Amino acid sequence: MKKGILAAIGLAGLVATAAVLAATSGKATVVASVHPLLDSVQQVATGETPPAESACFAVGRRCFTPAAMQASYNLGPLYAQHEDGHGFTIGIVDSFGSDTMAHDLNVFDTQMGLPHMCGEMDSNGPISCTSSMPTFSETSFQGSPATKPQGNGNSNGSGIEDKTGWALEVALDVEWSHAIAPGANILLIHTPTAETLGLQGFPLMMNAEDAVVTHEPNPLADVITQSFGASEDSFGSPNALLSLRQAFKDAQANDVTVLASTGDFGSTNQIKQSLLPGPNSGAVLPTPNIGWPASDPLVTAVGGTYLCTNPTTGTSVDSTDPPSTCQANPGVREIGWIDSGGGFSHVFSRPSYQDTLPAGSTPIPSDARGIPDVAYQASSRTGDLIYLTLPPVGSGSNLGDAGWYVIGGTSASSPQWAGLVAIADQIAGHRLGFINPALYTLANGPNYGTYFYDVTTGTNAAFAPDVPGYPATTGWDPVTGLGTPNAATLLPALAAAAG
Repeated sequence: MKKGILAAIGLAGLVATAAVLAATSGKATVVASVHPLLDSVQQVATGETPPAESACFAVGRRCFTPAAMQASYNLGPLYAQHEDGHGFTIGIVDSFGSDTMAHDLNVFDTQMGLPHMCGEMDSNGPISCTSSMPTFSETSFQGSPATKPQGNGNSNGSGIEDKTGWALEVALDVEWSHAIAPGANILLIHTPTAETLGLQGFPLMMNAEDAVVTHEPNPLADVITQSFGASEDSFGSPNALLSLRQAFKDAQANDVTVLASTGDFGSTNQIKQSLLPGPNSGAVLPTPNIGWPASDPLVTAVGGTYLCTNPTTGTSVDSTDPPSTCQANPGVREIGWIDSGGGFSHVFSRPSYQDTLPAGSTPIPSDARGIPDVAYQASSRTGDLIYLTLPPVGSGSNLGDAGWYVIGGTSASSPQWAGLVAIADQIAGHRLGFINPALYTLANGPNYGTYFYDVTTGTNAAFAPDVPGYPATTGWDPVTGLGTPNAATLLPALAAAAG
């Protein structure tokens, strides 16, 4: 039995937060479940003061601050050269948005010592802006409903439109993309539904992305991160999936980088979802499969690791403190996360940029695209701290009160990689666009070990023995891809190689 799956969030219906009938003229018997790719989350402090690390250790976790995460992935030398994403915009696509995001971001930045963004709000209203500040803004496609819960799974309503569940995702995406690229602008792009009402989930999200990347005279975002997905096998047919790709084609044509989380179900994904809780709620497909949009060859797929560096300094390996996974692997910096989505596509063949891999890599068959391409910290056991004021106790949600939560999932990986790309854009002086060929070219060169932390420990066999998983290996593998970034060396090289 898999431990710590999405259901551990405690939001009934968040497991099935966004079921949408795939584009099959309403005739499909299988539903593509569009859900935020979060793993378990736990509140560790109330109020605006962040928790001490001891509070995280007490519940078997380590909690990363932005400073420790920045040090873990060697961003300091870039910041010292004022390379922080300034002048470029990260687009974040989420259902519903969050009514309190501008306020929550202000608290997060204040408490974590990060630069403030024009568009934040404090207790007195909008903060004062200067011309040098990055901007936080939002755009809504087809309406913006209030961020409020919808039942708790035991009352009226299915819970799948519990907007406070997506508020967790929004806070993670916004706060942590800013934590990695503190000089970049952020555009939060949200759509008003994620439920099973015909063609209103994925199609609306993809239309919103397409509007952003084709905006005249210039795209509204330079890099887009997607922390949602559904199994390729949950669509009614391959054509139903292929009909949704136009935004990615237009992004490539307009030099916009698109990233996506690979999912939090290891080597499988969720099966068809019901609107109401039942025996199949949260069930998974019985054979290995991967999620879309991460599987799309025009998307950079981001998997996950346990990050076993010191959660206070980020500068050394810490095999002493929780979680048990780090303690059981002394001296190991990162371990392939057991829930990291990864494997081989049933829809897309191997793209040419994956024809050659670093020595020792897991082979990718010619008839299947392999994911992930890259990885980043994702386990909630070595998780990111976020600040959230929604929802309050008694609101109908099973989340706790306003305060600090430690959270994981490949939802944490993709927005932070988007921050890295924004920094690389700044180094290059232009949008890099489609970066996958450049990533593999760099990995196949003599400096692979300089650009990437190669993760060779762990598996994504989250549902073994029922569904087999894959091991992390030298070079590319279906758990961590090419590995995690050594930002100070990788990003300048990527800026020179891509675009």
